[in-house]
Amino acid sequence: MIINKAGGLIYQRDFAEGLNKLNINDYLVLAGTFHGIHAITTRLYPLSLPPNPNLAADTRPDPPSGIEVLETENFRLQCFQTLTGTKFLLFTEPQQPNTDKVLADVYRLYADYVMKNPFYQLEMPVRCEAWERRVLAYVRGINSR
Repeated sequence: MIINKAGGLIYQRDFAEGLNKLNINDYLVLAGTFHGIHAITTRLYPLSLPPNPNLAADTRPDPPSGIEVLETENFRLQCFQTLTGTKFLLFTEPQQPNTDKVLADVYRLYADYVMKNPFYQLEMPVRCEAWERRVLAYVRGINSR
């Protein structure tokens, strides 16, 4: 799934066969709910961060980034947020390795095929056949390992 910075669902695709499918309204609700929870969790951190002797006096720690991983016994949700606020979500089995790398690679494909497409409008649903083909080939390559 890809969620724009306003919380709207701009892309969704199931790559595994045989899963229980949600309808589009459920995906829209899921995108909006995750966006809200992610925004709230960016504000959850200790009031006073412990001093870090490795940081220079004029260096500030990275700001909180919200939910990055949500694990249950049934699934794992990995979130990759871009600097512009777009969120890439990946739902996998709990034991799936390297989901952060997978999302970073999918983001690189997104940057190359969607963001460089002169017909794509920011924050709108993604409709780019070249990107779809590349992502599908990438995921098939991962699944064949």
